[in-house]
Amino acid sequence: MDTISNRTFAELKVGDSASLARTLTRADIELFAVMSGDVNPAHLDEEYARGSMFHEVIAHGMWSGALVSTVLGTQLPGPGTIYLGQSLRFLEPVGLGDTVTVLLTVTRLDPDKHRVTLDCTVTNQHGQQVASGTAEVIAPTEKVARPRIALPEVRLRERGGRYRALLAAAQDAPRVPTAVVHPVDTVSLLGAVEAARAGLIAPVLVGPEAKIRQAAAQANVDLAPYRIVPTAHSHAAADAAVALARTGEVGAIMKGALHTDELMHAVVARDTGLRTGRRISHVFALDVPTYARPLLLTDAAINIYPTLEDKRDIVRNAIELAHALGIAAPRVAILSALETVSPKIASTIEAAALCKMADRGQIEGAIIDGPMAFDLAVSEEAARTKGFVSPVAGRADILVVPDLEAGNMLAKQLEYLAEAQVAGIVLGARVPIMLTSRADGPLARLASCALASLLVRHSAAAAVIGSP
Repeated sequence: MDTISNRTFAELKVGDSASLARTLTRADIELFAVMSGDVNPAHLDEEYARGSMFHEVIAHGMWSGALVSTVLGTQLPGPGTIYLGQSLRFLEPVGLGDTVTVLLTVTRLDPDKHRVTLDCTVTNQHGQQVASGTAEVIAPTEKVARPRIALPEVRLRERGGRYRALLAAAQDAPRVPTAVVHPVDTVSLLGAVEAARAGLIAPVLVGPEAKIRQAAAQANVDLAPYRIVPTAHSHAAADAAVALARTGEVGAIMKGALHTDELMHAVVARDTGLRTGRRISHVFALDVPTYARPLLLTDAAINIYPTLEDKRDIVRNAIELAHALGIAAPRVAILSALETVSPKIASTIEAAALCKMADRGQIEGAIIDGPMAFDLAVSEEAARTKGFVSPVAGRADILVVPDLEAGNMLAKQLEYLAEAQVAGIVLGARVPIMLTSRADGPLARLASCALASLLVRHSAAAAVIGSP
């Protein structure tokens, strides 16, 4: 077992030294920023740093100081040392990839107070001094040898980073006229207003006008910039929003303070709704910090026990969304409990059928494989261990679940156990439908609007390309 031990004051003499070498990584800079709260863009923002006097991202000065502390606490004098003071001058920047060596040398001993003064120098791989100074400590008087504490593994994860990239991608898309259905509480109204301020949608507020204005007063929102379509109640608001979409006055619908079933009843109405030739389905766009790529999960909210024909459309809807997000050939994993076809598990048979549909051109624009267990879909290591060879394994962009129960549980597990952000959207209707929830955070609500905006732009581009 690795141990750390000290040198007592009685063991020290002038000229004793100890050193430590460390190569600066981006993780070092980010972890130091998280710990200290110092988010100076010179250390974290590459674009800003290129215009600075150093022309690159550099370490925080006290990162070198922390390495001095490491040597004092673990080597010279080591465990039991009491840090009294430190002076450091920073002479040269430390950039990513630089290897610095910290050298501490005893220069003075005070036997009355057991105080030790040490010279501190920090040099880089080129022999240049990047920092220098002195440290004063009280050295231990008793010998200590202890097992080296195993530190926990630290993984830095940026929650919502992919959603912010999604919002940036949607900035070039036109504002989508959006019917916001029954926004009679502050949460749903503010969600629409924030999306409007972000340049994603042009809200049309549909619902009881008095209640909408009451919510606006509570949220201190000025409604003057927004059109209001008054209705008597939530049922009428859903019908009116669908009618606006049918006439082309709006290009998307956003759910407000009403039940999903109530809104979707109006959407799927056979004669007055927004049906197309394709099955309507739901997609969760997930930002999972532990996964290396954006992830789409379908269907976890609309189709309870989809048939094979339904699943064909569910897959096609998700592929269309992936294309709108800029994923030209998304990898689609058809999930089941097994990676082999079993007559006893219907989802494995349907997965195999979907793959054959893709082979025959019935589903286009993606790389599709299944049946596939979840671990194989998202982990290349699991695929290697099990000898599972697939162009989708470990790199899935789209997860297609067997039924709503499995999808709903998987989405919530990713949200609450893997710290995923979850944004939902309904596809397959004449216009995209944002099914926001009261539990959604502001970033997830904006991400749903960005998805709709990118879909509308993609559909418009596809129509132009397909026109004579």
